[in-house]
Amino acid sequence: MKGALLSTDGLGVRYGSFTALSEVSLSIGANTIHSVIGPNGAGKTTLFHALTGRVRPSAGRIDFNGHDITALTDDRRVRRGLARSFQVTSLFHRLSVRENLRLAAQGRTPWQALKMWQPAERNQDATAIADSILERLELTRVAGRSAEELSHGQQRRLEVGMAMASRPLLILLDEPTSGMGIDDIATMKRLIADLGRDHTVLFIEHNMGIVMDISDRVTVMQSGRKLVEGAPGEIRDNPEVRRAYLGSMMTGGRA
Repeated sequence: MKGALLSTDGLGVRYGSFTALSEVSLSIGANTIHSVIGPNGAGKTTLFHALTGRVRPSAGRIDFNGHDITALTDDRRVRRGLARSFQVTSLFHRLSVRENLRLAAQGRTPWQALKMWQPAERNQDATAIADSILERLELTRVAGRSAEELSHGQQRRLEVGMAMASRPLLILLDEPTSGMGIDDIATMKRLIADLGRDHTVLFIEHNMGIVMDISDRVTVMQSGRKLVEGAPGEIRDNPEVRRAYLGSMMTGGRA
């Protein structure tokens, strides 16, 4: 795909004799919102693990922004511009919302953390990034609260914000609306759509209303393989996809 930011060719992951991912070839266009759907056990999270360096592929190749990153460690992938949020929130619960974001922003230049004699507030670039993201997340009014005091929906938004703070080219979101109420889902949906203004977004999601409303492309997975890929309308109208995964869920429920 011309203009692809991330691509895989024949990507595979094996755990002993079990094949979790097999011959997956993807092409994620720059500045697009691309979703991955499929039932539990389809290989979606394993795919994310392979892309982010959490697991080593058994086969295939991963290219990101013109470079082969297949053998790179996860921290080196982050420095190249790849960031991820997880299905289970991973925050500094006793620190304030602003401090969580400031630390994430500071992680772009880890050597700054070694300046232990310098007050955190002196890192003006990281503080400015944190404050701008707070506004975008609609969390400014709770900036001084500890992360553990936030609602589940607010914690999920904060985790997305921490991924944003590293100024990545690509953000991977693993079920960003998991466990949310209706109001929080609507807010997260707006946030993900807004991310498409200045990031490429690849996300796993079970809420078909979100997938169909904001995705540019949708990849459907089954048993560790890519079943089909296309525009939301093509996926919605694909009889095989409807039978296998979606059915009445196309109206906005969970697959």
